[in-house]
Amino acid sequence: MNKVISHSLFTDFDIDLFKAGKHFRLYEKLGAHLISVDGVDGVYFAVWAPTAHSVSVIGEFNFWTSGEHQLEVRWDSSGIWEGFIPHVKKGTTYKYRIQSNNNGVITEKADPFAFYCEKPPHTASVIWDLDYKWGDEKWMKTRQNHNGLDKPYSVYEVHLGSWKRHSSENRFLTYVEFAEDLVNYVKETGFTHVEFMPIMEYPYDPSWGYQLVGYFAPTSRFGNPQEFMFLVDKLHEAGIGVVLDWVPSHFPDDAHGLGFFDGSNLFEHPDRRKGYHPDWKSLVFNYGRNEVRSFLISNALFWLQYYHADALRVDAVASMLYLDYSRNDGEWEPNIYGGRENLDTISFLKEFNEAVYSNFEGVQTIAEESTSYPMVSRPTSIGGLGFGMKWMMGWMHDTLDYFKRDTVYRKYHQNDLTFSMNYAFSENFMLPLSHDEVVYGKKSIAERMPGDEWQKFANLRLLYGYMFTHPGTKLLFMGCEFGQSREWNFEGSLDWHLLQYPFHEGVKKLITDLNNLYKTQPALYEKQFSQEGFEWINYSDHQNAVISFIRKGNKPKESVIVVCNFTEVVRTNYRVGIPKKGKLTEIFNSDAKMYGGSGVSNIKKIAIQAMPYDGRDYSAELVLAPLSVSVFKI
Repeated sequence: MNKVISHSLFTDFDIDLFKAGKHFRLYEKLGAHLISVDGVDGVYFAVWAPTAHSVSVIGEFNFWTSGEHQLEVRWDSSGIWEGFIPHVKKGTTYKYRIQSNNNGVITEKADPFAFYCEKPPHTASVIWDLDYKWGDEKWMKTRQNHNGLDKPYSVYEVHLGSWKRHSSENRFLTYVEFAEDLVNYVKETGFTHVEFMPIMEYPYDPSWGYQLVGYFAPTSRFGNPQEFMFLVDKLHEAGIGVVLDWVPSHFPDDAHGLGFFDGSNLFEHPDRRKGYHPDWKSLVFNYGRNEVRSFLISNALFWLQYYHADALRVDAVASMLYLDYSRNDGEWEPNIYGGRENLDTISFLKEFNEAVYSNFEGVQTIAEESTSYPMVSRPTSIGGLGFGMKWMMGWMHDTLDYFKRDTVYRKYHQNDLTFSMNYAFSENFMLPLSHDEVVYGKKSIAERMPGDEWQKFANLRLLYGYMFTHPGTKLLFMGCEFGQSREWNFEGSLDWHLLQYPFHEGVKKLITDLNNLYKTQPALYEKQFSQEGFEWINYSDHQNAVISFIRKGNKPKESVIVVCNFTEVVRTNYRVGIPKKGKLTEIFNSDAKMYGGSGVSNIKKIAIQAMPYDGRDYSAELVLAPLSVSVFKI
């Protein structure tokens, strides 16, 4: 039996950085690494377990027996155990058997830094490498042109386990199959980015991936690490960016996971008021512990470095920011200033964002943050958290509340629509219609719309048209782009058969054209986060439930005029104020027949008259189709 040989990949500087919480490439040191020592191939193992009495590597190479391959603890009080085991090969399964100094507690844990894991419900780590020959050099050199804040950013949110399955056996597609089917579909529908709900390894399918155990391993449900790299590669070759959901907010207490790792509260906060999440019954990271900060920030940089991710969407930021989040009185403790903000989290998030943006060009971080916490997407240098974008949850809630109302009542609730413009430029907002809006009895987006079938789909097209012309980037959950009728079910495929029906096919055509409109009209993206890019024409026509506004780009001639009619009444001779003379051309109309609409539209060239209206010197008479968005250029 091959014994453990003393060996280390750590320098004294590595250890100093780790202890200080500043080592952001721990994945190069901790974990299992295929190397050669004195000409002998094998695996170097290193694991952080500071309260351990002993640590053994157990696996198929030693028949899962403890004591045969014990690691040595470093002399420097880092709590790192390490050693080299000869002749262990790629593909070998293993775990760490840890006997704690705390009352002799014994845990058997998956490797927190494993690059690959067994397919659930199996729980072992797998020895693997990250070798891959990338073909996306062109994308990586120019991705700032795709990912910049002044670029079109339209995201298709995908849950890989339920986007599409093999119909005969309800089997998952593989990463390689997604690299053809998903890539072609996203390219066809015109989205600029795909966002993957968590693809890091997770044990429990109903968690949708938001309860992670393998932070450095793409889930083996769909293939191995190189096959996921292949999927990212093909997306990039098709000109499509990749956003990964990242979950530093909590983790499950599964026996093989991070919880109680070495018999102590190693990764989780030891105070239950800060270390346990009551909503999700999961554990919360100790953001004030230096080594935990190094683990998390290293994990973020890992996915950007080895998997060429273009953005990280950070889940549940609000739950991290507030000590009293989802807790009753007496279940939380104020910070040192008597406030409810988690100061360790705030410091951690700032450092995370600084590390991402200082190490990688052309990437973004996106916060799913549901409160009014200030300056989430503002630079840390001026006191912000440093994210590139933030989800605009208020817009989502207000807009869906408005659209569910029967059209006869909408004139009383126009403020629901217009209120978002009061704060639209306080952050760099992304408009989300995400997976959370189509589950747990909320109904699908399509089924929330009022009226008969024609009105439901007209309202849906109107909603999407309003979304794509409203300032901010866009996110749409899979299935919404063709008007999925039922709620999302993670256990089965989307209802692709619906595309045989004209209304559903029409919505897909609409989304394709909206994506094209967004990408080809600079007024819709160049100043999407600036007050200079938006101007109301009229937000006060409550009686007719009509709003009109101007979107502006860097050049005045690129401006577009948007008019929305939120009732089914066709409005002829509807006068709208125009900022200058010339002619109007309708370039988009959500009521077009090819989308399933009634086909009411304007003539190709509309004369602008020198007649003051809406506070402007010029105006034009338009035809407003029922339940529609119309976009015009001068």
